[in-house]
Amino acid sequence: MNAATPRRRRMSRPERERQMLEVAEAVFAERGFRAASMDEIAERCGVSKPMLYEYFGSKDGLLLACVARSQAELHEVTQKAIAGATTPRDILWRGMVAYLSFVDSHSRSFTMLVDEPLSSPPETAAAIEDIRRQQSGLISGVLATFAADAPPAVVEAYTEIIIGAAERLSLWRTRRPEVPVEEAARYITDFCWTGLRPYLDEPVTGEAVTDEAVTGGPVTGGGEDRPAPR
Repeated sequence: MNAATPRRRRMSRPERERQMLEVAEAVFAERGFRAASMDEIAERCGVSKPMLYEYFGSKDGLLLACVARSQAELHEVTQKAIAGATTPRDILWRGMVAYLSFVDSHSRSFTMLVDEPLSSPPETAAAIEDIRRQQSGLISGVLATFAADAPPAVVEAYTEIIIGAAERLSLWRTRRPEVPVEEAARYITDFCWTGLRPYLDEPVTGEAVTDEAVTGGPVTGGGEDRPAPR
């Protein structure tokens, strides 16, 4: 190497781990879990296969690390999405747009994990359920705050309805990518609002939703005065 040749910067461990997870998610999405090989993932990363095993232990461990990263990212984007929301419906709108947009950016891996669960290791189903429970806690906290008089069973039921509807709508959009995120968000917001409206006490328009009200931020969101899709 002569003086004119730039020296490649060595990646830190967090940077290398992030690269491995990004490449692994792409390979799992393209090939499916069973057909994906650690050799291909290592080659695309420019590392040795033993290094992959050093970081994640196994192919199962690598997939679970991908799921855990997605769980953390989803929690973060839904929290940010509802910041400054002024009404329960605005929370529904903003969070739903964030959720659908997140799935868009991970659409192939999302389909593999949710629509083809038998192709993944058994632990993956538990990891996916952890994500649902995470989102369930966010949603139920918001519903309990804004629908203080609703019976606990109503809060629990609508929480499950929102989670299930959001997941199925996301899968539908992987087959109908021409449907804009905002239009799909409008469908689920309108649907949920019809049932939830009798239980919700909306704050005065312009009153921002507090961090305590959202207990960390829900999965779904909806702007009350946004135009309906054409």
